[in-house]
Amino acid sequence: MTDQPPPPTPSSGSGEPDPSDPSSPAGGPGHAGPPPGWDPAQGVWGAAPPPQGWAFPPTEGYPPGSGPYGGQPWYPGPPVGWYPPGYGFDPNDALVTPPGAGLGGWFDRCAGALRRGWRQLVPIMLLTQVLPAAVLSVLSLGLDPSANWAPQAGSSASPVLPDNFAADLLSLLVVLIGGSLLVGLVQAVGWGAGTWVITQQAAGQPASLESALRYGLRRALGLWGWTLLVSLLIGVGFCFCVLPGIYLGFALSMAGPVYLFERHNPIGRSFRMFHDRLGLLLGRVALVVLAVFVGTLIPGVLEGVGTSPFGTDPFASAGTAAGVVVVIGITAVLALPAHLAQMIGLLVTYAEQRAHEAPVNTAGLAAELG
Repeated sequence: MTDQPPPPTPSSGSGEPDPSDPSSPAGGPGHAGPPPGWDPAQGVWGAAPPPQGWAFPPTEGYPPGSGPYGGQPWYPGPPVGWYPPGYGFDPNDALVTPPGAGLGGWFDRCAGALRRGWRQLVPIMLLTQVLPAAVLSVLSLGLDPSANWAPQAGSSASPVLPDNFAADLLSLLVVLIGGSLLVGLVQAVGWGAGTWVITQQAAGQPASLESALRYGLRRALGLWGWTLLVSLLIGVGFCFCVLPGIYLGFALSMAGPVYLFERHNPIGRSFRMFHDRLGLLLGRVALVVLAVFVGTLIPGVLEGVGTSPFGTDPFASAGTAAGVVVVIGITAVLALPAHLAQMIGLLVTYAEQRAHEAPVNTAGLAAELG
Protein backbone atom coordinates (compact mmCIF):
# COMPACT_ATOMS: atom_id res chain seq x y z
CA MET A 1 0.00 0.00 0.00
CA THR A 2 1.14 3.54 -0.83
CA ASP A 3 -0.40 6.98 -0.59
CA GLN A 4 0.77 7.92 -4.14
CA PRO A 5 -1.84 7.85 -6.95
CA PRO A 6 -1.43 5.15 -9.56
CA PRO A 7 0.44 6.12 -12.74
CA PRO A 8 -1.66 7.21 -15.76
CA THR A 9 -2.81 4.37 -17.89
CA PRO A 10 -1.70 4.82 -21.53
CA SER A 11 -4.39 4.65 -24.17
CA SER A 12 -4.57 1.23 -25.68
CA GLY A 13 -4.09 0.67 -29.35
CA SER A 14 -3.15 4.23 -30.25
CA GLY A 15 0.55 3.55 -30.75
CA GLU A 16 1.27 7.30 -30.29
CA PRO A 17 3.25 8.86 -27.43
CA ASP A 18 1.49 10.97 -24.88
CA PRO A 19 2.48 14.58 -25.61
CA SER A 20 1.95 15.55 -21.99
CA ASP A 21 4.51 12.98 -20.79
CA PRO A 22 7.94 14.62 -20.49
CA SER A 23 9.63 11.25 -20.85
CA SER A 24 7.94 10.47 -24.15
CA PRO A 25 10.21 10.06 -27.20
CA ALA A 26 8.73 13.15 -28.85
CA GLY A 27 10.21 15.29 -26.18
CA GLY A 28 13.50 13.51 -26.12
CA PRO A 29 15.76 13.04 -23.11
CA GLY A 30 15.64 15.88 -20.66
CA HIS A 31 12.67 17.57 -22.39
CA ALA A 32 10.86 19.67 -19.77
CA GLY A 33 7.89 21.06 -21.81
CA PRO A 34 5.53 20.21 -24.66
CA PRO A 35 7.17 19.34 -27.95
CA PRO A 36 7.17 21.78 -30.90
CA GLY A 37 3.87 21.75 -32.73
CA TRP A 38 1.76 20.99 -29.67
CA ASP A 39 -0.78 23.64 -28.64
CA PRO A 40 -1.68 23.12 -24.96
CA ALA A 41 -4.57 25.62 -25.20
CA GLN A 42 -6.33 23.82 -28.07
CA GLY A 43 -5.02 20.27 -27.50
CA VAL A 44 -4.07 19.79 -31.13
CA TRP A 45 -0.94 19.13 -33.12
CA GLY A 46 0.42 21.31 -35.91
CA ALA A 47 0.23 24.84 -34.42
CA ALA A 48 3.52 26.55 -35.21
CA PRO A 49 5.08 28.96 -32.72
CA PRO A 50 3.87 32.56 -33.19
CA PRO A 51 6.05 34.59 -35.57
CA GLN A 52 8.36 37.30 -34.39
CA GLY A 53 6.56 40.55 -33.65
CA TRP A 54 3.24 39.09 -32.57
CA ALA A 55 1.84 39.63 -29.10
CA PHE A 56 -0.68 37.65 -27.17
CA PRO A 57 -3.11 38.83 -26.07
CA PRO A 58 -3.14 41.35 -28.98
CA THR A 59 -2.82 44.92 -27.79
CA GLU A 60 -1.62 46.80 -30.86
CA GLY A 61 -3.53 44.98 -33.62
CA TYR A 62 -1.77 43.09 -36.38
CA PRO A 63 1.91 43.75 -37.04
CA PRO A 64 2.59 45.70 -40.23
CA GLY A 65 2.06 43.58 -43.31
CA SER A 66 0.22 40.84 -41.39
CA GLY A 67 -3.43 39.96 -40.95
CA PRO A 68 -5.98 38.61 -43.41
CA TYR A 69 -5.25 41.42 -45.92
CA GLY A 70 -1.57 42.04 -45.32
CA GLY A 71 -0.23 45.38 -46.49
CA GLN A 72 -3.70 46.73 -47.46
CA PRO A 73 -5.51 49.67 -45.85
CA TRP A 74 -8.51 48.73 -43.77
CA TYR A 75 -12.03 49.48 -45.03
CA PRO A 76 -15.18 48.68 -43.11
CA GLY A 77 -17.06 45.79 -44.64
CA PRO A 78 -15.83 43.63 -47.50
CA PRO A 79 -12.89 44.83 -49.61
CA VAL A 80 -13.65 47.16 -52.51
CA GLY A 81 -14.47 45.29 -55.72
CA TRP A 82 -15.43 42.06 -53.95
CA TYR A 83 -18.92 40.62 -54.34
CA PRO A 84 -20.26 37.34 -52.95
CA PRO A 85 -20.90 34.69 -55.61
CA GLY A 86 -24.37 35.03 -57.12
CA TYR A 87 -24.97 38.40 -55.48
CA GLY A 88 -25.85 39.96 -58.84
CA PHE A 89 -23.44 42.89 -58.95
CA ASP A 90 -20.50 42.91 -61.29
CA PRO A 91 -18.15 45.92 -61.10
CA ASN A 92 -17.20 45.24 -64.71
CA ASP A 93 -20.78 44.94 -66.02
CA ALA A 94 -20.97 46.54 -69.45
CA LEU A 95 -24.37 48.18 -68.92
CA VAL A 96 -25.23 48.34 -65.20
CA THR A 97 -23.33 50.98 -63.23
CA PRO A 98 -22.91 49.48 -59.74
CA PRO A 99 -23.63 51.66 -56.70
CA GLY A 100 -20.63 53.75 -55.82
CA ALA A 101 -19.10 53.85 -59.33
CA GLY A 102 -20.17 57.48 -59.71
CA LEU A 103 -20.41 59.65 -62.78
CA GLY A 104 -17.25 58.18 -64.26
CA GLY A 105 -18.77 54.71 -64.32
CA TRP A 106 -21.91 56.10 -65.95
CA PHE A 107 -19.89 57.83 -68.69
CA ASP A 108 -17.82 54.69 -69.30
CA ARG A 109 -20.93 52.59 -69.88
CA CYS A 110 -22.49 55.17 -72.19
CA ALA A 111 -19.29 55.31 -74.25
CA GLY A 112 -19.04 51.51 -74.26
CA ALA A 113 -22.60 51.15 -75.55
CA LEU A 114 -21.87 53.54 -78.42
CA ARG A 115 -18.54 51.88 -79.20
CA ARG A 116 -20.04 48.40 -79.37
CA GLY A 117 -23.25 49.20 -81.21
CA TRP A 118 -22.72 52.19 -83.49
CA ARG A 119 -22.84 49.99 -86.61
CA GLN A 120 -26.41 48.98 -85.78
CA LEU A 121 -27.51 52.09 -83.89
CA VAL A 122 -26.62 54.60 -86.62
CA PRO A 123 -28.84 53.01 -89.34
CA ILE A 124 -31.62 52.47 -86.81
CA MET A 125 -31.56 56.14 -85.81
CA LEU A 126 -31.32 57.29 -89.42
CA LEU A 127 -34.36 55.23 -90.43
CA THR A 128 -36.57 55.84 -87.41
CA GLN A 129 -35.53 59.26 -86.06
CA VAL A 130 -33.70 61.36 -88.66
CA LEU A 131 -35.64 60.46 -91.81
CA PRO A 132 -39.17 60.87 -90.34
CA ALA A 133 -38.21 64.21 -88.77
CA ALA A 134 -36.81 65.45 -92.08
CA VAL A 135 -39.92 64.37 -94.01
CA LEU A 136 -42.21 66.10 -91.52
CA SER A 137 -40.12 69.27 -91.73
CA VAL A 138 -40.30 69.31 -95.55
CA LEU A 139 -44.07 68.75 -95.53
CA SER A 140 -44.60 71.48 -92.96
CA LEU A 141 -42.57 73.94 -94.98
CA GLY A 142 -44.32 73.00 -98.22
CA LEU A 143 -47.82 73.39 -96.73
CA ASP A 144 -47.06 76.53 -94.76
CA PRO A 145 -49.69 79.07 -95.97
CA SER A 146 -47.93 82.11 -94.50
CA ALA A 147 -46.27 82.84 -97.86
CA ASN A 148 -49.72 83.48 -99.40
CA TRP A 149 -50.96 85.47 -96.42
CA ALA A 150 -48.26 88.12 -96.53
CA PRO A 151 -49.21 89.70 -99.93
CA GLN A 152 -52.90 89.80 -99.01
CA ALA A 153 -52.19 91.45 -95.68
CA GLY A 154 -50.01 94.11 -97.36
CA SER A 155 -52.54 94.98 -100.06
CA SER A 156 -55.26 95.94 -97.59
CA ALA A 157 -55.27 99.21 -95.65
CA SER A 158 -57.24 97.69 -92.76
CA PRO A 159 -56.07 94.50 -91.04
CA VAL A 160 -58.25 91.61 -92.23
CA LEU A 161 -57.80 87.87 -92.23
CA PRO A 162 -56.52 86.44 -95.52
CA ASP A 163 -58.80 84.43 -97.74
CA ASN A 164 -59.22 80.81 -96.73
CA PHE A 165 -57.35 81.54 -93.49
CA ALA A 166 -59.28 78.98 -91.43
CA ALA A 167 -59.05 76.25 -94.06
CA ASP A 168 -55.32 76.76 -94.61
CA LEU A 169 -54.60 76.85 -90.88
CA LEU A 170 -56.67 73.73 -90.27
CA SER A 171 -54.85 71.88 -93.05
CA LEU A 172 -51.49 72.83 -91.56
CA LEU A 173 -52.55 71.71 -88.07
CA VAL A 174 -53.81 68.38 -89.41
CA VAL A 175 -50.50 67.77 -91.16
CA LEU A 176 -48.45 68.75 -88.11
CA ILE A 177 -50.49 66.78 -85.56
CA GLY A 178 -51.09 63.74 -87.74
CA GLY A 179 -47.50 63.73 -88.96
CA SER A 180 -46.18 64.04 -85.42
CA LEU A 181 -48.27 61.05 -84.34
CA LEU A 182 -46.94 58.93 -87.19
CA VAL A 183 -43.39 60.09 -86.57
CA GLY A 184 -43.80 59.18 -82.91
CA LEU A 185 -44.85 55.66 -83.84
CA VAL A 186 -41.84 55.21 -86.12
CA GLN A 187 -39.57 56.64 -83.44
CA ALA A 188 -40.97 54.12 -80.94
CA VAL A 189 -39.78 51.37 -83.29
CA GLY A 190 -36.30 52.87 -83.18
CA TRP A 191 -36.29 53.23 -79.39
CA GLY A 192 -37.25 49.59 -78.92
CA ALA A 193 -34.75 48.38 -81.52
CA GLY A 194 -31.90 50.49 -80.14
CA THR A 195 -32.58 49.40 -76.56
CA TRP A 196 -32.52 45.77 -77.64
CA VAL A 197 -29.21 46.20 -79.50
CA ILE A 198 -27.47 47.91 -76.57
CA THR A 199 -28.67 45.34 -74.03
CA GLN A 200 -27.91 42.31 -76.17
CA GLN A 201 -24.40 43.47 -77.00
CA ALA A 202 -23.67 44.35 -73.37
CA ALA A 203 -24.70 40.79 -72.45
CA GLY A 204 -22.32 39.38 -75.08
CA GLN A 205 -25.11 38.22 -77.40
CA PRO A 206 -25.33 38.82 -81.17
CA ALA A 207 -27.57 41.70 -82.23
CA SER A 208 -28.32 42.00 -85.92
CA LEU A 209 -30.10 44.97 -87.47
CA GLU A 210 -32.96 42.81 -88.76
CA SER A 211 -33.61 41.22 -85.36
CA ALA A 212 -33.49 44.60 -83.68
CA LEU A 213 -36.09 46.09 -86.01
CA ARG A 214 -38.35 43.08 -85.52
CA TYR A 215 -38.16 43.55 -81.77
CA GLY A 216 -38.84 47.28 -82.18
CA LEU A 217 -41.93 46.60 -84.26
CA ARG A 218 -43.21 44.17 -81.65
CA ARG A 219 -42.92 46.73 -78.83
CA ALA A 220 -43.64 49.91 -80.80
CA LEU A 221 -47.39 50.20 -80.28
CA GLY A 222 -47.27 49.94 -76.48
CA LEU A 223 -44.25 52.21 -76.20
CA TRP A 224 -45.89 54.73 -78.51
CA GLY A 225 -49.06 54.82 -76.39
CA TRP A 226 -47.18 55.43 -73.15
CA THR A 227 -45.03 58.06 -74.87
CA LEU A 228 -48.16 59.92 -76.00
CA LEU A 229 -49.53 59.90 -72.45
CA VAL A 230 -46.21 61.14 -71.02
CA SER A 231 -46.02 63.87 -73.67
CA LEU A 232 -49.57 64.95 -72.86
CA LEU A 233 -48.79 65.20 -69.14
CA ILE A 234 -45.65 67.22 -69.79
CA GLY A 235 -47.53 69.51 -72.19
CA VAL A 236 -50.25 70.15 -69.60
CA GLY A 237 -47.53 70.95 -67.08
CA PHE A 238 -46.01 73.54 -69.40
CA CYS A 239 -49.44 75.06 -70.01
CA PHE A 240 -49.94 75.72 -66.29
CA CYS A 241 -46.42 76.96 -65.78
CA VAL A 242 -42.97 76.16 -67.06
CA LEU A 243 -41.70 74.61 -63.83
CA PRO A 244 -44.37 71.87 -63.57
CA GLY A 245 -43.57 70.87 -67.13
CA ILE A 246 -39.86 70.66 -66.38
CA TYR A 247 -40.56 68.65 -63.23
CA LEU A 248 -42.78 66.19 -65.11
CA GLY A 249 -40.19 65.88 -67.87
CA PHE A 250 -37.55 64.75 -65.37
CA ALA A 251 -39.90 62.64 -63.25
CA LEU A 252 -41.24 60.74 -66.28
CA SER A 253 -37.89 60.29 -68.04
CA MET A 254 -37.68 56.60 -67.09
CA ALA A 255 -41.16 55.68 -68.34
CA GLY A 256 -39.95 54.37 -71.71
CA PRO A 257 -37.25 52.02 -70.35
CA VAL A 258 -39.60 50.89 -67.57
CA TYR A 259 -42.18 49.82 -70.14
CA LEU A 260 -39.64 47.96 -72.30
CA PHE A 261 -38.06 46.05 -69.41
CA GLU A 262 -40.88 45.71 -66.88
CA ARG A 263 -44.07 46.41 -68.91
CA HIS A 264 -45.95 47.41 -65.80
CA ASN A 265 -46.94 50.86 -64.47
CA PRO A 266 -44.28 52.91 -66.33
CA ILE A 267 -45.50 56.27 -65.01
CA GLY A 268 -45.71 55.23 -61.36
CA ARG A 269 -42.35 53.43 -61.48
CA SER A 270 -40.68 56.42 -63.11
CA PHE A 271 -42.01 58.75 -60.42
CA ARG A 272 -40.81 56.40 -57.69
CA MET A 273 -37.31 56.13 -59.17
CA PHE A 274 -37.09 59.90 -59.45
CA HIS A 275 -38.11 60.56 -55.85
CA ASP A 276 -36.16 57.67 -54.31
CA ARG A 277 -32.84 58.88 -55.76
CA LEU A 278 -33.59 62.48 -56.65
CA GLY A 279 -30.05 63.82 -56.84
CA LEU A 280 -28.62 60.92 -58.81
CA LEU A 281 -31.35 60.73 -61.43
CA LEU A 282 -31.67 64.50 -61.69
CA GLY A 283 -27.96 64.82 -62.44
CA ARG A 284 -27.88 62.05 -65.04
CA VAL A 285 -31.02 63.22 -66.87
CA ALA A 286 -29.80 66.84 -66.79
CA LEU A 287 -26.67 65.76 -68.66
CA VAL A 288 -28.80 63.97 -71.24
CA VAL A 289 -31.08 67.00 -71.64
CA LEU A 290 -28.05 69.26 -72.10
CA ALA A 291 -26.61 66.99 -74.78
CA VAL A 292 -29.97 66.82 -76.60
CA PHE A 293 -30.48 70.58 -76.34
CA VAL A 294 -27.10 71.40 -77.81
CA GLY A 295 -27.35 68.60 -80.38
CA THR A 296 -30.67 69.88 -81.72
CA LEU A 297 -30.15 73.62 -81.29
CA ILE A 298 -27.16 73.80 -83.61
CA PRO A 299 -28.83 71.89 -86.49
CA GLY A 300 -32.01 73.97 -86.00
CA VAL A 301 -30.09 77.23 -86.34
CA LEU A 302 -28.23 75.91 -89.36
CA GLU A 303 -31.52 74.86 -90.98
CA GLY A 304 -33.00 78.32 -90.49
CA VAL A 305 -29.91 80.00 -91.91
CA GLY A 306 -29.66 77.54 -94.81
CA THR A 307 -33.30 77.79 -95.92
CA SER A 308 -33.65 81.58 -95.64
CA PRO A 309 -31.96 82.33 -99.02
CA PHE A 310 -34.69 80.33 -100.82
CA GLY A 311 -37.40 82.82 -99.91
CA THR A 312 -40.77 82.52 -98.24
CA ASP A 313 -42.05 80.07 -100.87
CA PRO A 314 -39.13 77.76 -101.69
CA PHE A 315 -41.37 75.22 -103.43
CA ALA A 316 -42.38 77.70 -106.12
CA SER A 317 -39.68 76.28 -108.41
CA ALA A 318 -37.93 72.94 -108.72
CA GLY A 319 -34.48 74.43 -108.09
CA THR A 320 -35.30 76.11 -104.79
CA ALA A 321 -37.33 73.09 -103.69
CA ALA A 322 -34.36 70.79 -104.25
CA GLY A 323 -32.09 73.19 -102.38
CA VAL A 324 -34.40 73.32 -99.38
CA VAL A 325 -34.73 69.53 -99.26
CA VAL A 326 -30.95 69.13 -99.31
CA VAL A 327 -30.48 71.65 -96.49
CA ILE A 328 -33.16 70.02 -94.33
CA GLY A 329 -31.69 66.58 -94.96
CA ILE A 330 -28.17 67.63 -93.98
CA THR A 331 -29.26 69.41 -90.83
CA ALA A 332 -31.44 66.44 -89.85
CA VAL A 333 -28.41 64.16 -90.08
CA LEU A 334 -26.45 66.58 -87.91
CA ALA A 335 -29.00 65.93 -85.16
CA LEU A 336 -28.11 62.22 -85.13
CA PRO A 337 -25.74 62.53 -82.10
CA ALA A 338 -28.58 64.04 -80.07
CA HIS A 339 -30.81 61.02 -80.76
CA LEU A 340 -28.03 58.63 -79.79
CA ALA A 341 -27.22 60.55 -76.61
CA GLN A 342 -30.86 60.55 -75.53
CA MET A 343 -31.42 56.84 -76.03
CA ILE A 344 -28.10 55.62 -74.60
CA GLY A 345 -28.07 58.06 -71.69
CA LEU A 346 -31.57 57.25 -70.49
CA LEU A 347 -31.04 53.49 -70.87
CA VAL A 348 -27.80 53.49 -68.85
CA THR A 349 -29.47 55.70 -66.24
CA TYR A 350 -32.36 53.25 -65.93
CA ALA A 351 -29.96 50.33 -65.46
CA GLU A 352 -28.16 52.26 -62.71
CA GLN A 353 -31.45 52.98 -60.95
CA ARG A 354 -32.31 49.29 -61.01
CA ALA A 355 -28.94 48.48 -59.42
CA HIS A 356 -29.76 50.79 -56.51
CA GLU A 357 -33.04 48.96 -55.92
CA ALA A 358 -31.72 45.39 -55.98
CA PRO A 359 -28.79 43.40 -57.41
CA VAL A 360 -29.13 43.21 -61.18
CA ASN A 361 -26.88 42.58 -64.15
CA THR A 362 -27.04 42.85 -67.93
CA ALA A 363 -27.97 39.20 -68.41
CA GLY A 364 -31.03 39.69 -66.20
CA LEU A 365 -32.05 42.85 -68.04
CA ALA A 366 -31.66 41.12 -71.41
CA ALA A 367 -33.94 38.34 -70.21
CA GLU A 368 -36.54 40.91 -69.15
CA LEU A 369 -36.63 42.45 -72.62
CA GLY A 370 -37.90 39.14 -74.01
